[in-house]
Amino acid sequence: MKAKVLIVEDQFIEANNLKLILQKAGYIVCKIARSVPQALAVVNEEKPDLILLDIHLDGELTGIDLAKILKERNIAFVFLSANSDENILNAAKATKPYGFLVKPFREKDVLVTLDVAWYLHLHSLENSNQQSKKADIQQSDFPGIIGNSPNFIEVLNNVKVVAPSNVSVLILGESGTGKELIAKAIHQHSSRKNKPLVVVNCGALPAGLIESELFGHEKGSFTGASEKRIGKFEQANTGTIFLDEIGELPLDLQVKFLRVLQEKEIEPIGGHKKPLNVRVIAATNRDLEKEMAAGRFRLDLYYRLNVFPLTLPPLRNRREDILPLASFFLNHYAKRENKTINGFSDQVSKDLQNYSWPGNVRELENLMERGTLLSTGKLIATLNLPGKPKQNDIKEQSRLKTMDENEREHIIQVLESCNWKIYGEGGAAEILQLNGSTLSSRMKKLGIEKRIVLKDSRA
Repeated sequence: MKAKVLIVEDQFIEANNLKLILQKAGYIVCKIARSVPQALAVVNEEKPDLILLDIHLDGELTGIDLAKILKERNIAFVFLSANSDENILNAAKATKPYGFLVKPFREKDVLVTLDVAWYLHLHSLENSNQQSKKADIQQSDFPGIIGNSPNFIEVLNNVKVVAPSNVSVLILGESGTGKELIAKAIHQHSSRKNKPLVVVNCGALPAGLIESELFGHEKGSFTGASEKRIGKFEQANTGTIFLDEIGELPLDLQVKFLRVLQEKEIEPIGGHKKPLNVRVIAATNRDLEKEMAAGRFRLDLYYRLNVFPLTLPPLRNRREDILPLASFFLNHYAKRENKTINGFSDQVSKDLQNYSWPGNVRELENLMERGTLLSTGKLIATLNLPGKPKQNDIKEQSRLKTMDENEREHIIQVLESCNWKIYGEGGAAEILQLNGSTLSSRMKKLGIEKRIVLKDSRA
């Protein structure tokens, strides 16, 4: 049986449109409320299971005020309004809604968001059973994905929730946390698993060719277009497209991408509109709310993508996963190098668990690869962890350092964490959130010259 839904919206036309969508889908719809007092009266009288809640309502109280009350009563709710500034957005998010719906509403978005919200709400009521499911989820459902920490298991549970639908997913997390791996897991657990999965790194696309790369072009549509190009979206048709580093997409392309999400069609340069059936998964290591506040990311696009956000925990918050991950990578690279390495010394195990891992899982993998190559015994007895004090450095640590010295050490630590790679995905510039040329200039000024890996001209 479908859930009972209350619509709290002060605009009659929008509220009535929502009511018709829900009734058509079999939901029981309560009397529409236009203010917080009216909504509370309906809640007490009709006891809805889930509430669609506008932020701006009649009267002095807002939807955010009502959301705080609903949270205390453990009633699920989804916000309707997205036309808000950063402060209002942050206040709305702080109430922990099960989602946001963007005006104007599309029937499919409304129904998918409600299904996901209701599932998540029911799932949150079953947390007492969560502990018994952890091992089964990790072992049988996600082969090749290593992790049993509670916050990572929660991510995998959410992957299982969202994968069967066609809803857009936004994967958030620091560089190196495994966003592409999770995107592939979503695709593999979806009905599209036998269809194409096209991976696009938005940050690596040439600035002048992004539109052509994504949407394609016809022969002769611009100077240099000597042949027709099929864009990434069309290549992913009937399957999934994974847009990594979506925060790097220029504003003019964000508008066109938004249109793809809304209209389910693409228009190649110099060509005609084409219908599109593609599932969109996007990822970023940027704070998109700050990007929106700075005018670098569109609010409407954020909400279209943010129907189902997944936030990946950094490795420093997954301490119990560090040694299993390290062993996994060690076995992989030992096999590749035809070496027999059985594990780590007690001191190395302790060092691995105590390190902060600014480069996350990618840094751990790089370190295991290097450690395997340098190892001459059956155990990894020593590892050169960035920032770990050497014997000759102990006296040096007793004096206060200058700003330049601290900056130099931090840059070197990040460079070592990514094998001295500066540019591209997983490079030091990405981790430090600097332009690659800016980082190179700082390195030159600070005298950092060791093992610099130049940018691959093919990137």
